[in-house]
Amino acid sequence: MTTTSAGLGPLEQSRSLVTPIPGPRSRALAERRAASVAAGVSSALPVYVARADGAIIEDVDGNRLVDLGSGIAVTSVGASSPEVVAAVTAQAADFTHTCFMVSPYEEYVAVCETLARLTPGAHDKRSVLVSSGAEAVENAVKVARRATGRDAVLVLDHAYHGRTNLTMAMTARAMPYKTGFGPFAGEVYRVPASYPLRDPAGMTGPQAAARAIDVAERQVGADQVAALVVEPILGEGGFITPAPGFLSGLAAWARAQGIVLVADEVQTGFARTGAMFASDHEGIVPDLLALAKGIGGGLPLGAVTGRADLMDAVHPGGLGGTFGGNPVACAAALASMALYEGQDLAAAARAIESQVRDRLREVVAEHPAVAELRGRGAMLALELVRPGSLEPDRAAAAQVARDCAASGVLVLTCGTWGNVVRLLPPLVIDARLLDDALDVLAAALRALPV
Repeated sequence: MTTTSAGLGPLEQSRSLVTPIPGPRSRALAERRAASVAAGVSSALPVYVARADGAIIEDVDGNRLVDLGSGIAVTSVGASSPEVVAAVTAQAADFTHTCFMVSPYEEYVAVCETLARLTPGAHDKRSVLVSSGAEAVENAVKVARRATGRDAVLVLDHAYHGRTNLTMAMTARAMPYKTGFGPFAGEVYRVPASYPLRDPAGMTGPQAAARAIDVAERQVGADQVAALVVEPILGEGGFITPAPGFLSGLAAWARAQGIVLVADEVQTGFARTGAMFASDHEGIVPDLLALAKGIGGGLPLGAVTGRADLMDAVHPGGLGGTFGGNPVACAAALASMALYEGQDLAAAARAIESQVRDRLREVVAEHPAVAELRGRGAMLALELVRPGSLEPDRAAAAQVARDCAASGVLVLTCGTWGNVVRLLPPLVIDARLLDDALDVLAAALRALPV
């Protein structure tokens, strides 16, 4: 897939390095950045982007890098998707903003209608549109508290939910997300997640669920809990896929206790895991879903979608925001969601998983630094450890990311200990381009000390 940009012609879907990484223009921009951008803002890649198309990033020095990060699962339909660009262009020509709370428009309604159809469950649903994933999570908690009259919120260990004050309280990892930013919002309680690699040997999903429920009932009390917020696959915590039966066990308990089950599908949603939503893999139907990232094809948009009785429990004016459901972002979302369905990008994600597992099977089996390859669809990760142990090796993950970048492939790291290399390629990536990128990744893994 290629598109045109400012008359420059199509951007070739191949890896090409014409300078060292970073090149001279990127280094010059880094100097300008140091004098103007806050030091607290970091970047994974040391180059500056001039264009992006499909699964390729072209930097200001003319290097073409393979993007296995998708802007953290945002450009799932490909960077600069022609359909998204056309929808954005047409909407911007009509109007760029009015604020739905002041003067509404059809695009917002159409996005909510589509979300009601695509999300799990056949029940009556309502949505509110916001601007980010953290805002979606925060509004889901507001809805749950208002609807139940309870205060407590349960979250999982290793969870990540955002950078607002409430969502930082809900996030497990201190650095870099929480350190020095407290005090945080109260009535947030953490229970153990299912982490098959690090759980006691033989622990099943139902047993892990029982462990979490025991902590919740002893330390909080089920009758005090408004919401149980779960990532169906833990994202920033390390792409941890729970053992079968863990999520369904938690869902059954929440239902029996009148607790609102919130699925944070900000990173897992929209075909990323090989199903339209990761909740589908375990057959759970969340009461509310927090959505963002892949919904907008590159434009900022988030949503809370869920049971009509819960969403409508909030008084008029209790939900909303100046930029929530911006019309240009809504146009992009409608184009993106049409692509997820029309091009069956969930099937594309499953094909990506098969290709990655096949290509990396040998290095995963042979190299003692690779504890496991895990994940679903096009949301995959390798956990790196010190050979002969399960001691997390953050330095190894950082080295793999640097080596890949130097060879023209962008991979991201994550994990509670920073020792996980994650893969989030665009769902439209060409199989040959992915093979080329996996060659680079495999070489970087094999270069790690044994």
